[in-house]
Amino acid sequence: MKFDLIIVGGGLAGAALAVALRASRLSIALVESSLPARPTGWDTRIYAYSPANADFMRELGVWDRLDHARLCPVERMDIKGDGNGCVKFSAYQSGLSELAWIGESSLIHCELWESLKRQHNVTVFAPAHPGALDVSESEARLVLDDGRRLSAALLVGADGRDSWVRQQSGIKASVKAYDEMGVVANLSCEQEHRRTAFQWFRDDGVLAWLPLPGNRISIVWSAPDAVAADLMSMSDESFCERVADAGGRRLGRFEMESPRAAFPLRLMRVESMIGRRVALIGDAAHAIHPLSGHGINLGFQDARMLASLLGELKPWQGAGDHGVLRRYARARAEEPFLLQYATHGLNRLFASRNPASALLRNVGMNLTDRLPVITNALTRYAVSGKF
Repeated sequence: MKFDLIIVGGGLAGAALAVALRASRLSIALVESSLPARPTGWDTRIYAYSPANADFMRELGVWDRLDHARLCPVERMDIKGDGNGCVKFSAYQSGLSELAWIGESSLIHCELWESLKRQHNVTVFAPAHPGALDVSESEARLVLDDGRRLSAALLVGADGRDSWVRQQSGIKASVKAYDEMGVVANLSCEQEHRRTAFQWFRDDGVLAWLPLPGNRISIVWSAPDAVAADLMSMSDESFCERVADAGGRRLGRFEMESPRAAFPLRLMRVESMIGRRVALIGDAAHAIHPLSGHGINLGFQDARMLASLLGELKPWQGAGDHGVLRRYARARAEEPFLLQYATHGLNRLFASRNPASALLRNVGMNLTDRLPVITNALTRYAVSGKF
């Protein structure tokens, strides 16, 4: 079966790329191991969607179809260091309606797949798994594990941080384990969060409280392995007490709203986002520490840029032309690089127990908080991805 484009991975980034090409002349194959399902309760996988990516979802016709009762805007951010350092961000003071939107992964994922079902130029192979890959000068040939054979001018790896496509394409990746786990859970809180996101840089990791609709929050505790193991082993009541105490009981008492989950944290950089007739997007192309909250936003912007370039192809150009792929790689080189190094640097700075480092980081936070030009610039970047 011949296509112009094969996308391996139908997660948020891969599905967004396919939907973004709905009006193009390209024929698309989407290979995914499982179909998305709507959770019965609150999804533990929560993302902070930047306004720029909310606009991208509007362009795709997805945003307005979402159940907005399951989305919460962030109007304020309150970030505290491990001393007296503090930085506060306000959407109002920056002339914005919101700093971000907090919502479940499955909320947008399912709506993207509803769009795919109506899309005339997409053939979905799901559940399906890639089995073998052969790339020549003219095409990429993919054999599924059930024997079906697909070929296309371009193969896109959107298959996560352990990307099969990246490995089979010979694109090297350097991985650095943080020896930390991200512990996540949804909690109901006694007091109103007032659409405020909180973050603490602590001796036992980075703790974030993200506002959800109603008196609910999603927590992400990026903690050293031993601390994470302790958090996962304690009772629900003890866990809620621990989280409340860690945040100074800013929102009163907590109760569990969803089961806990934990995942290992690591930094992953690729030598290139492209190979011969191959492009990488999303977590297949970069993995960063969750303290910035930008992981999925990078993936959406990968999809947006690649879709824009593929949608502008001249009649004589193919989707996998090297010039097109080089333009994509150049366009997406700066933002992931800056965020990876910024988040890695912050993580290492706050992990240091050196008194000089403690003084530096907390003085730096207070200085940033007292200079509106800096906080407004950082806010603009969080919103649009540009200073």
